[in-house]
Amino acid sequence: MNRVNLAIIGGGLVGASLALTLQGAAKARGWKILLIEPFAPGDSFQPSYDARSSALSYGTRQIYEQLGLWQAISRRAEPIRQIQVSDRGRFGATRLDALEEGVPALGYVVENAWLGQCLWQAIDNEVISWRCPAEVKAMQAIAGGYRLQLDDDTSLECDLAVLADGGRSGLREQLGIHVRRTPYDQSALIANITPGEAHAGQAFERFTEQGPMALLPLPENRCALVWTRQGMDAKRLAELDERSFLRELQDAFGYRLGALRQVGARHLYPLSLVEAEEQVRPHLVVLGNAAHSLHPIAGQGFNLSLRDVQSLAEALLAGPALPGDLATLQAYHQRQRLDQALTIGFSDQVTRLFGSAQPLLAAGRNLGLLGLDLLPPARSWFARQAMGLGTRPDPRGRA
Repeated sequence: MNRVNLAIIGGGLVGASLALTLQGAAKARGWKILLIEPFAPGDSFQPSYDARSSALSYGTRQIYEQLGLWQAISRRAEPIRQIQVSDRGRFGATRLDALEEGVPALGYVVENAWLGQCLWQAIDNEVISWRCPAEVKAMQAIAGGYRLQLDDDTSLECDLAVLADGGRSGLREQLGIHVRRTPYDQSALIANITPGEAHAGQAFERFTEQGPMALLPLPENRCALVWTRQGMDAKRLAELDERSFLRELQDAFGYRLGALRQVGARHLYPLSLVEAEEQVRPHLVVLGNAAHSLHPIAGQGFNLSLRDVQSLAEALLAGPALPGDLATLQAYHQRQRLDQALTIGFSDQVTRLFGSAQPLLAAGRNLGLLGLDLLPPARSWFARQAMGLGTRPDPRGRA
């Protein structure tokens, strides 16, 4: 295969979702789509206590329903029926409820390995081909597309190259696409926890003077922990023995789920807001974390990327017979500009407001949480942002 219509560089959750969004129409149009991925997916799903997971918004469920994938994904998707938001040591608190918002769940927590398995199994190999394990070492713009040089010394050409190879994309740098990087001077400690009581579909956003934390419901009564701390403090927590770690976590979180019983493997991720200064060029799109990497505490990153995927697919299918012309790609980016600005701004401001120990900001967020609790319209607006519906139609049919 020396030339394809679309080469998707990165066959992870974002790249595979784009391929599946285009799959039906691509078959009708005769498009050839190639996924290039350095890590081969497993042949079957293997449950693991320490599996990493993603929070999928209600809007993301809607997108996967349209693709006919949600029934499979939902088999291991833990619904978030309530989100409790609180500020440690202060009265401010609010609760978002799926029943109040008229939806079956505010969101869902799914293990990444399971989600990937559901996506990869849905791929039609007559339309979508794999080069895996394989890595693109160099890209060169040519007339009508790009030439890709792979690590096995083969090359291929494409009408449209989609760069979905993650937040540390070497190809993005190679192409001279600059990024705006805003360090948070924090690291996220990620681990799975077993609480003493049933989580009952509750998610918790807890804000402390040392940084925010989230505890999200998982299958088998586990919870996914995202605990944001300053760099050295996060490293200290990661190196504590299990008993000492659970004691510190219990002190910060409280006993809303009883005594915390078990913690799995702990992983640290330095945190920055990263935004690519270019997302489209002729015959090129930057997608997923390569386009924007968000703070994980608000759980918006993958959901925004999936909305980008949907919008890009719609633009390509409304465009010329061959993908890649600049006008079509600019129309996609213009359409998503507001969604990206609102979502990135919401995530960044929540992170800064609730991650600060400054007395004035702490008092302000305390009043803000009280206001959310007392004013249903404000609470509903906040819930819609969390559900990934800030720029999408209201599921209840309201304006």
